Order: sequence, then structure tokens, then C-alpha cells
Amino acid sequence: MRPSVGAVPGCEGRERTDRRADRQTGGGPDRRGSAGSWEKAGQRHDRPYTAAGRAREPRPYALAFPGSWTRPGHLGAGGAQERDRAGERLHHHHRWGLLGNIIGSGIFISPKGVLEHSGSVGLALFVWVLGGGVTALGSLCYAELGVAIPKSGGDYAYVTEIFGGLAGFLLLWSAVLIMYPTSLAVISMTFSNYVLQPVFPNCIPPATASRVLSMACLMLLTWVNSSSVRWATRIQDIFTGGKLLALALIIGVGFVQFFQGHFEELRPTNAFTFWMTPSVGHLALAFLQGSFAFSGWNFLNYVTEELVDPRKNLPRAIFISIPLVTFVYTFTNVAYFTAMSPQELLSSNAVAVTFGEKLLGYFAWVMPVSVALSTFGGINGYLFTSSRLCFSGAREGHLPSLLAMIHVRRCTPIPALLVCCGATAVIMLVGDTYTLINYVSFINYLCYGVTILGLLVLRWRRPALHRPIKVNLLIPVAYLVFWAFLLVFSFISEPMVCGVGVIIILTGVPIFFLGVFWRSKPKCVHRLTESMTRWGQELCFVVYPQGSLEEEENGPMGQPSPMPITDKPLKTQ
Repeated sequence: MRPSVGAVPGCEGRERTDRRADRQTGGGPDRRGSAGSWEKAGQRHDRPYTAAGRAREPRPYALAFPGSWTRPGHLGAGGAQERDRAGERLHHHHRWGLLGNIIGSGIFISPKGVLEHSGSVGLALFVWVLGGGVTALGSLCYAELGVAIPKSGGDYAYVTEIFGGLAGFLLLWSAVLIMYPTSLAVISMTFSNYVLQPVFPNCIPPATASRVLSMACLMLLTWVNSSSVRWATRIQDIFTGGKLLALALIIGVGFVQFFQGHFEELRPTNAFTFWMTPSVGHLALAFLQGSFAFSGWNFLNYVTEELVDPRKNLPRAIFISIPLVTFVYTFTNVAYFTAMSPQELLSSNAVAVTFGEKLLGYFAWVMPVSVALSTFGGINGYLFTSSRLCFSGAREGHLPSLLAMIHVRRCTPIPALLVCCGATAVIMLVGDTYTLINYVSFINYLCYGVTILGLLVLRWRRPALHRPIKVNLLIPVAYLVFWAFLLVFSFISEPMVCGVGVIIILTGVPIFFLGVFWRSKPKCVHRLTESMTRWGQELCFVVYPQGSLEEEENGPMGQPSPMPITDKPLKTQ
């Protein structure tokens, strides 16, 4: 595929979209300018430059959804993912990719929070099993949505299709401002704790040292992602092995301990001995802590259009991956209790390090190194993904246009990366790890519940819609009942944390109407935004990507595009 004249080599984008949209719609008199307003065709304005030195005019946001390249494994702004030579879609990779996407750094963070709010070993293990069951229910509901609305983009695509543009924007807004930055902050702080704990073996590492190391790691990986997509993806591939090594070691040693008779804490008489009586609110918070480790279960819905026969393979991926993840998480916690008492686990700032020190002897250093490698890769993955989400949201007109630009030589979305890094750094300063987990898990479940509520709304509004997968109504109803319980009692237990999250989401309402819905903005607003965009371009040395008509059809970087040029009607039965 040949890039157009003046395009940055390897940074093919989407310059001719508007001309094609005009041909399809009859070439209306109005076009959307770079500042988000509608202007008469033929008028000239100073606009931010594209790679070819011309103004880029994005299409209206309602025509498209952020696509699957905003998720891990889909490079989007920085370069094309290598295609299958035969042009076949990914099959077994996605079935097992769900497993790898769920299992992450959360299992090294959440056990302490789950145990703290559960009040006993037995109830903590029950919370982990229940978390797997609720995740399976949610996954089945998402499977029906994934084949009924066959658009990549996951929650954002479904909420926008069912509830409209405002609801979709609020979901994007919460992801950019809350979900990704908070998750990044939690994983960064976990990285610093596991690195520093061996240095401070008899006490908790100083908070200042932990935050400084967290920010240093975050800034280093921001620089790596800004410098080269290849470096970022190689880091992800290399450091993924860290979590697998750590979990295999923990579970293996745990089984040895169990068969040697070291399971006093797991005997029923001890396991259900409560050192505190947990309230319903405590149980809700325990589940929020555990649910952080299950994040990523909706990964396949972001790549629905790349799946071969999703009617068969979505349920298969769910029935294979979710039970395996639940098994791994439950037995990781069982292994912890073969070596530590509940009090020792609660007093530990890095549970896996304490486990290694008690059982691995000379090789105890393997555990903090493995977990540090895992969390380092997790930071890189979240940073990579969140920047692509900002990039796609900006390209569709939902976020400032500067975030849709890439470096002229490196082809990386530097403005989006800087925004993600800055938001994460701010969040690191305002809360501890376990408060932040409650914060992000509450917002995650709020979004999951709204999406699954959309399944019931779609059943009511469009009963004749073609649904290759149709779950029993008891499944979404059961999920929503649990969802309502979780949100209500979490709000009662942590009103400040949950309330701040809701307020931040609601701030997106005026932003949507002022920045997206209001099209006839005064010229002074255009001049201000365009001057700020130009300043950002000069600072970051970035431009809009540009490419050919064929590349628009195949996605911005030569990938199959999940974003239709016009909204296609959904199939009916």
C-alpha cells in the first residue's frame, strides 16, 4: 500500500476520509474544522498541520467508534501490527489471549485488601471464587452483546449504540480520567513496593521513596513509548514472563506445603474464625478489592470483528479462561496461607516477598524480581493502551484534537502519552493503593452494569434483532442484582471515594455539550484552540497522520478497521 505524497513514512493515516464522506452524502456545504466547529466549505483558516502540511478535517464523531487498535496488541497510532500472511483472522490467540489479559499484577496486590475486609481466611477464599462466578456471568452477557452488535470497541460501542452519544462519551471520559490513570497508579505503586521491600525488610518502605520510584518508572516507560512502538511491544513480550514465573512458583511451592501438612489456617475450624465481624459494606469492599485482579475479562469484545465465528469462540474463550483464572487466583491465596498466618499477610506490604522469604531461603530474591518484572510490564501495557484510547477518542472528536497527533518520525502519540502520564502522576499523590483500588473498581463496575443493563434495553426495544448468542434472562438479571448490591453498599462504606468518582464522571456532561455537541462556536474559541494546538505541535513535534483511501478502509495503520464509514443497520432475525 503506497503512502500519499507528503505523508510521514510509516505513519499512514486518514486524510481523504472527508472527501469520500462528501461523495457518499452528496457533498454537503458544511465540513467540520479542526477545532470541532462546522464551517462553510471553501473558507480558509489557520489550522493545525497534517503530515503533508494541510489541515486535517475529522469526520463527525457519530460516524465511528474507537476501534480495537486501542487495546493491547493493536498498535494503532504507532505502527501496524503484523498481519497474518494468509489474511486469516486470529483464532486460538484470542481464546488464550483472554486468559493472559486477565491474569496480571492484580493478584499480587489484592489478596491483602480482600482478607482485610473479609475478616477470615475462609470468607476471603469464598470472595475469590465468587469473583470468578460473577465475572463469568458478566462475560456471557458481553458475549451476547458482542455478536448482536458486531462492532469492535467493547463497552463504548455498545453503550453508544444503545443509549446514544452522551452515554458513550461519559464512558470514554471515565476511562481516560479514572479507569486507566488509577490502574496505572496502583500498578506503579505496587512496582515500587516490591522493589523497595527487600531494601526495608523490617518495615514498610517510606511513602516518599515509594512515590518517587513509581513516578520515575512511569516517566521512563512514557519516554520508551514515546520513542519507539517496537521498544514498547518488546518490553511487553519480555516482561510478561515475570507474572507467569511468580504465580507458577507460588502455586507449586504452595502445593508442596499443603501435601507436607502445612495447612493449619485452612482447616474449617480456623478458616472461619473471625477476628472481626464483617458488615455487608465490608463484604462489598472485599469484592471490589478482588475484582481488580479480574480486570480485563471483557478484552475479546474490543476485537469482536477479528474473531473467527464469535458465536462459538466467544463462549469457548469464556468457559476456558474464567475457570482457569479463578483456579489460579484461589490457589495462589491457598498457597499464601500455607506459609503465613492472616496477621502476617495483613502486616506485609508485599505479600509475595514475604511468602518467598519464609519458604525460598537463598532464592527468596526470585519473588520480588519476578513480581517487579510483572508490574513493570503491566505499567507499560496500561500506558500503551490508555494512550491509544486517548488517540482514538480525539480522532473521533471527543477529545482535544492535539491528542490525535503523532510524532513526525517516531509515529508515536506523544501528546496522548503525556496526558496519561500526567493524570497518573496526579492520582498517585492523592491516595494509597487500596483506596485507589476501591475507587477504580467502583467505576469499572458502574460501567459494566450500565453496559449489561443495555442488553435488557436492547431485548425490549429490538426483540427481532439477530442474536447468534442469546443468554437466559436470569443471567443479566442476577448480575444486575449483585451489581446494585455492590454499588449501594460500597457507596455507603466509602462515600467519599465513590462520590468523587461519580462527580468526575458527571463533569463530562457539560464537557460533551460544550466541546462535542455545540458545533457553532464563536471564532475566538476556534482561534484559541487552534493556537493552543499549534503550540502543542511545536512542543511535541507532532502532526496529524495522513494516508490513502485504501488505508482508511483498512484502519489507520493498515489494520482491519472496526469503524464503519456509515452506521450499518444491525441484522434482524
